[in-house]
Amino acid sequence: MENLPLISIALCTYNGEEFIRQQMDSLLAQSYKNIEIIIVDDCSTDQTLSIVNEYAASGNNIRIFRNEKNLGYNKNFEKAIKRCTGDFIAMCDQDDIWHPDKLKIQYEAIGNSDLIYHDSEFIDSLGNGMNFKMSDKFNFYKGSSPLPFLFMNCVSGHSILMKRTLLKDIFPFPEGFHYDQWIAFTAADKGSIDFVDRCLIQYRQHEKNSTDILAVRSKLQKTSSEVKIERLTQESLWLKVCADSSSTANSKLISKLYALSMQRNASFATIPYGLEIWKNEELLLFLLKKNKRSKFFFTLRKIWGAGTKRII
Repeated sequence: MENLPLISIALCTYNGEEFIRQQMDSLLAQSYKNIEIIIVDDCSTDQTLSIVNEYAASGNNIRIFRNEKNLGYNKNFEKAIKRCTGDFIAMCDQDDIWHPDKLKIQYEAIGNSDLIYHDSEFIDSLGNGMNFKMSDKFNFYKGSSPLPFLFMNCVSGHSILMKRTLLKDIFPFPEGFHYDQWIAFTAADKGSIDFVDRCLIQYRQHEKNSTDILAVRSKLQKTSSEVKIERLTQESLWLKVCADSSSTANSKLISKLYALSMQRNASFATIPYGLEIWKNEELLLFLLKKNKRSKFFFTLRKIWGAGTKRII
């Protein structure tokens, strides 16, 4: 192991005392031993900081930072990643459980790719299996096109192992969007991504999750017209961010989608927006694990603008 490159684990914590010991134990049990663990605590008010300090005191390669003010999920990960010194960087949530060979398997499989991710098994708050995994929800993409990440994301932050060379392209994280989708988009745009077709993490689902990946909370909430319109705006802003950062080969299409989405936002419906998506559905809707008919209706829903959202 002495000749293997250093892998940094960027672990962000916030009031995670309930599960942090299980996560830390799984990190220290990794068969890939040349690791450092960078922990950035986002002003926890429970015993999280005391617990991770216990682990650091045991002599493991753990460095702990505490924010003076709460930065939030995205900015905290940006800060943690910037403090990593390894040639490879893995992101880590505070409440999951890693497979002992997670880093070893990903390191051996990354090859010439800039980023590699993997499947994840969902568990509940008690650690019981939910008979569901990430690949049941999404098709996994590997390759050099960022287009699959414009409308959805299959690359969870906890599954990422990326090369340090990618850092020059991902900072700063754009405000208001999920950092893992941004990293996946950028890695595919600037280079290539790959995945390991194995569940290497037990991905815990509970009421404090930062992302509602199974849409449990959203199903319980009635969506107002204002929220629906805000989602249209956010979609357009995301397309603008992607268009501005993408390589020449992809920027033309993304810029066109952005312009059409803005037309849609200001009207009742913009059919050309749907037509452009459908024309490129092989990549734009690649992650959607649905049949052709379902993909068509997904596209159809994209054409309805703010005028329509106010009355339905």
